[in-house]
Amino acid sequence: MDLELLGRAIKRQRDALGLTQEQLAAKAMVSRPTIARLETGRATDLGYRAVLRILNALNLDLRVSTLNRGRPTLEDLAEETP
Repeated sequence: MDLELLGRAIKRQRDALGLTQEQLAAKAMVSRPTIARLETGRATDLGYRAVLRILNALNLDLRVSTLNRGRPTLEDLAEETP
């Protein structure tokens, strides 16, 4: 998963929870511009701890799995469904 895909997942969850970027930033103890950059795929230097705080504030976690060699994931398939 790259940062752009991670950012989209974070935005989706934030929207589902009805949080503003500012509210999420406060819960995760990061700046609102950090949230905005992450959600728009413009985050270039984001530390591991900040990512974990953001995910935890959204009740999400980070998992490690075997590299996907081009096969679609469930998330990929869900994004294709209208």
